[in-house]
Amino acid sequence: MILHLRAKPNARQNQLLRAADGTLTVRLKAPPQEGQANAVLQAFLATVFAVPKSSVLLLSGHTAPFKKLEIEGVTEEDGQRILAGLLA
Repeated sequence: MILHLRAKPNARQNQLLRAADGTLTVRLKAPPQEGQANAVLQAFLATVFAVPKSSVLLLSGHTAPFKKLEIEGVTEEDGQRILAGLLA
C-alpha cells in the first residue's frame, strides 16, 4: 500500500487525521531534527497497520512535510479499511 500524507512535527501526541478534502495528516510528537520525526512516523504507522517497523518505507519527502510511504504486507483494500476504522 502506498500512502501520501502530510507530517506535522512537534505535536502533543501522535495522531492521524483526514481533512475534508480526503488528504491525510499525521501529527507527530517528535521534532523535525536529524530524522527523528521520520522515525516516529514510521513507528506510528507500523503500529496503526500492525506491521513491523521495517515494513514501513519512506519513499520520498525525507526533509519535506509531504511524504510518500509504502506499507509492505498491507493491501490497498485492507489499508483503506484500517484507515476508515481509525478515522470514523
